[in-house]
Amino acid sequence: MSDTGGYFPRWRLKTEGRIMPDERLPAGQTAVLGLQHVVAMFGSTVLAPLIMGFDPNVSILFSGISTLIFFIAVGGRVPSYLGSSFAFIGPVLVATGAAAGAASPDIALALGGIIAAGVLYALIGVIVMIVGHNWIEKLMPPVLTGAIVAAIGLVLAPIAIASASGTGPGNPDGDQLSRWIAILTVTSVGAIAVYAPGMTRRLPILLGGAIAYLAYLVLANGFGLGKPVDFAGVAAAAWFGLPAFTTPVFSAPAIALIAPVVVILVAENLGHIKAIGAMTGRNLDPYLGRAFIGDGIATIFSGAFGGTGMTTYAENMGVMAITRIFSTLVFIVAALVAIILGFSPKFGALIQTIPGPVIGGLSVVVFGLIAATAGRIWVENKVDFSEPRNLITVGIALVLGAGNFKLNVAGFTLDGIGTATIGAIAFYHLLGLGRPAQGR
Repeated sequence: MSDTGGYFPRWRLKTEGRIMPDERLPAGQTAVLGLQHVVAMFGSTVLAPLIMGFDPNVSILFSGISTLIFFIAVGGRVPSYLGSSFAFIGPVLVATGAAAGAASPDIALALGGIIAAGVLYALIGVIVMIVGHNWIEKLMPPVLTGAIVAAIGLVLAPIAIASASGTGPGNPDGDQLSRWIAILTVTSVGAIAVYAPGMTRRLPILLGGAIAYLAYLVLANGFGLGKPVDFAGVAAAAWFGLPAFTTPVFSAPAIALIAPVVVILVAENLGHIKAIGAMTGRNLDPYLGRAFIGDGIATIFSGAFGGTGMTTYAENMGVMAITRIFSTLVFIVAALVAIILGFSPKFGALIQTIPGPVIGGLSVVVFGLIAATAGRIWVENKVDFSEPRNLITVGIALVLGAGNFKLNVAGFTLDGIGTATIGAIAFYHLLGLGRPAQGR
């Protein structure tokens, strides 16, 4: 048995079978598995910053730094990789007024809101360390969590369709090439997720996006059917250099839009840690508070320099489930690789050449999966939709989200995600006053 008496475990060498968080593989295998996790998270953790208009170098740099912060916070006992959270996309785009996939000149406004969300996140972690996490599950039972997740996906749907259609200020109707490339992207992602062999099945976003990218190059650069991809920026960019950091600006309206995202981050992280605990057969509940604090500090630190809000990644849990390797040392390697990529302007320039329709197609898949995740939450937790309280709450959240219902409160504007989140929580608990709880 490994020594677990200190803050960090003493990782015991093990070469076969299931590798637990406090165990390790030989250095070579650890390095390979770390690279594998970088590839697994790559599609999502790069896609989210691109959609929001963040610098990809800064975003991936701080995904690596954030992973190290999380590692320290939980004492190296919870295997997890931190990357850009999709929950921030809607509020950030609203706060900055940017189009999906376009560089945002007002990204500093979003950073102030991201930092505020990180502060709230860390404070919730402190509360969990003091009083436990049961209050979170009472505040946000599965019926609410699912409703909020579905609303996020629905709010983001028009953004994905606009990007997939190639619409913009100079082209309000879009174009057919963009639409067909987006369809090819969606089809490629779906085919890889269903039919690809082995580990490649865990990389649908990365591989599906690559296929669509190549197709666009052939059609646009080869046959002149669309705007060609310009690689001049890639050729001119240095291999190594400092990324362009951004100083945050604290704006009350932007904070009011973005900070409520912390509700989703808490529910998301809680679910992820519960899942990892189930996979490893260990009770990780004692580390929940520290995990929230780690995520919060990581989000604050990332936002302070121009990075995105951070969360744990389901893609990496999928890799762990397949490989049965949960050693936390693997994520140290993944974090270091991400940091190296963050200091490569050539890498960032290459990422920025991804055509808009490809980003749009990937957005359709990702946002759709976000919405569909709600169904899995409800099914797994046996939510009773014959109970009017559950049905009405979910219905209200979905319509508020799908319609992007905006509400001005004391000079602050809540977008569809904010109104759906707050509305669902408020309606659910108001409808439960004075009566015994029924359903889940």
